Amino acid sequence: MKVSAITYIIITTLLLLTVTIFATMGFPFGWVFYSMVFGQVFWVLTVIRVLKDKYTTDKTFDDLYEDYPIGRAEKNIR
Repeated sequence: MKVSAITYIIITTLLLLTVTIFATMGFPFGWVFYSMVFGQVFWVLTVIRVLKDKYTTDKTFDDLYEDYPIGRAEKNIR
């Protein structure tokens, strides 16, 4: 099963939020430290996964923003 890039981002976010919760609740230093290291390693893997993702789109900088299309999208409407 192929795991999508957004799944990596969600897992990394949850891991690093867990570090914050551990530190705030006064968990032992070892737990906080190793969960932080694990979160940072997973963050690097997430960056690599996102950059190597085979995502393609037909949008260009001429289209500007999705919510306010300019350029090619306006030409298709007329």
